[in-house]
Amino acid sequence: MSRRVSPMWTFAITAIALFMVSLDNLVVTMALPVIRKDLGASLSDLEWTVNAYTLTFAALLLMGAALGDRFGRRRMFTIGVAVFTLGSAAAALAPTSGLLIAARAAQGVGGAISMPLTLTILSAAISAEKRPLALGAWGGIGGLAVAVGPVVGGAITQGLSWHWIFWVNVPIGIVTVLLAHYRLGETYGPDRTLDLRGVALASVGLVGIVWGVTHGNARGWTDWQIVGTIAAGLALMAAFLVWEARSRTPILPLKLFGRRSSVVANGISFLMSFGMFGSIFLLSQFFQIVQGLNPLESGIRILPWTAMPVLVAPIAGLASGRIGGRPILVAGLTLMAAGLGWIAALTSPTVEYLSMVPAFVITGAGMGLFFAPIANVVLSAVPKEDEGKASGVNNTIRELGGVFGIAVLGAIFSAAGSYATPRTYTDGLIPGVWAGAAVVAVGAALALALPAAAARLRKAEAMQTQDSRAAELAA
Repeated sequence: MSRRVSPMWTFAITAIALFMVSLDNLVVTMALPVIRKDLGASLSDLEWTVNAYTLTFAALLLMGAALGDRFGRRRMFTIGVAVFTLGSAAAALAPTSGLLIAARAAQGVGGAISMPLTLTILSAAISAEKRPLALGAWGGIGGLAVAVGPVVGGAITQGLSWHWIFWVNVPIGIVTVLLAHYRLGETYGPDRTLDLRGVALASVGLVGIVWGVTHGNARGWTDWQIVGTIAAGLALMAAFLVWEARSRTPILPLKLFGRRSSVVANGISFLMSFGMFGSIFLLSQFFQIVQGLNPLESGIRILPWTAMPVLVAPIAGLASGRIGGRPILVAGLTLMAAGLGWIAALTSPTVEYLSMVPAFVITGAGMGLFFAPIANVVLSAVPKEDEGKASGVNNTIRELGGVFGIAVLGAIFSAAGSYATPRTYTDGLIPGVWAGAAVVAVGAALALALPAAAARLRKAEAMQTQDSRAAELAA
């Protein structure tokens, strides 16, 4: 039996957890050059410092809601925040890059458990009339965390040390765990099944593919370990899809991909994250390695890019409800591709920062045009009862896009350049960012295949009619 809880306390607790977990997506990027020197990390170590978090987060994200449904949402939310907090402490204490990577993976596990439950817990505690406002604020907090991540990471690294990027999570995490225990009510979901075999197949398969891509340049693409690991990863992913098609309680319901709009929406989500976050991984280190700036100065210079989605996303959300998501998504992806191409064309060891600002603004504006409309397209492509799963699947695919983008663009970087000098870093960065621009441009072309707004409106009206008839029959 669940106790009555305060909506304000629920919003505050879930917002703190959301901000903390979302911040760790980009907060470490400004510390990567310092970590490389301090721990003697290689390029693949730096990639895994980011990917260990995002990969475990993506692979287990769909499990978070399922665990909450079965064992209690407050209980699993509390456990998730506790695991994230312990992982943060371990990352702060890590004396080697290997232990840092392991700690980042633990953070990803905790984030994957707690993040989806923030939305579930908040939705259950807020009245129907206030839910749109609360969910809008929830999304805004997540966007703010991404926007300030590089600046916060740069400021902490410059003012204290890179270890404090992770230490700051510890007191916040402890307070959140205590507040959750005493201020949140316990609820359970209707679906209490767990697809553990599906999670295992997907997780191991994805790790194998990403490991092979990350280490391919260093070991050689014909090396038996690289070929074998990638082949094994692909085989496990194939087995995962076969299992999901047969499972009665799949973690990835393949029926969600039965409509063109769903396939296209998830495809462009993957391509956007692939190109954008792979490029951010390389560009976030440019100002320190090539131009000799400190982490805080570098984080501030990225701000015109990362802050634009906070400003543009609310406008895009309103517009997508009136004219449909397709034109806005096409425009957003086109701006992102153009912005990345502009950055790649401008970049040199001596490039003036002010000449890069318009490209940063255009790229960030494109991201802002993407996030709100893609959510509307994803949800409108499925029946109401499948909206939660559809949103979770799209978030997972978007996270995986970032993982593969960092791995592949990192491989392109290491094939053409290195960390040896500012010139060699730029030599690797330019083809990597061009590749990111090309991938996002493919996403823009794919977005043209989305159904027009009128078609989605007819579908929504049909669903509403079906719901009305079902209600009449039930009555």
